[in-house]
Amino acid sequence: MKTVVHKANSRGFADHGWLKSHYTFSFANYQDLERMNFGMLRVLNDDVVQPKMGFGTHPHQNMEIISIPLKGALSHKDSMGNKRAIEVGEVQVMSAGTGLTHSEFNDSKTDEVNFLQLWIIPEEVNVKPHYEQRKFDSEDRHNRLQTIVAPKNRLEGNALPISQQAYIYRSRLDADTSIALNLKSSKNGLYIFVVNGAIEVANHQLSNRDAIGIFDTTGVNVLANKVSELIIIEVPMS
Repeated sequence: MKTVVHKANSRGFADHGWLKSHYTFSFANYQDLERMNFGMLRVLNDDVVQPKMGFGTHPHQNMEIISIPLKGALSHKDSMGNKRAIEVGEVQVMSAGTGLTHSEFNDSKTDEVNFLQLWIIPEEVNVKPHYEQRKFDSEDRHNRLQTIVAPKNRLEGNALPISQQAYIYRSRLDADTSIALNLKSSKNGLYIFVVNGAIEVANHQLSNRDAIGIFDTTGVNVLANKVSELIIIEVPMS
């Protein structure tokens, strides 16, 4: 088993006034050759958008983009004709494929929006752009894994489809509760991001916004030392 630990305070940071972003991997003006990606996971941004502010219309191409709101609601509009808000409990997936444009905006006059955005490198390029969002019941991740994203040819339950052999799970663990994470393939790795809480995994202690990448193994156990919310990403390593 091999591991790479990314502590919360080691992330890149940008403060644009209207937007505060923590970057797990190299992004925009934060560039670190040791932090380019974890396998096919290219981006994990932790963004806070101020009231009545947002991202103007901008393009994407050949990337699987997953947005997970943690606080507030983010309005979305894109070139495929989608126009709706993404709220806490929902997950949004965009397969950018041949190309699309979109904007994201915090319509609230008083409340910040905090959301995670993940980019996963696709296994096939120039596919037809695709958009979906879905609400997931928080009880379905209580002390177990809830699959929120899966390969489009191997969908599980209510999971949203992407063009890569990757899976994203959410889990909320009670204190002193453990969960086994078993890899779908020996070619894959696990990236565990602690949204909040405190866990022990692979002999490492992790807390709020810490993360660990684990590979060259078939699985690992996670123990929550207190109530913990996790995002778990399984991706091909090459």
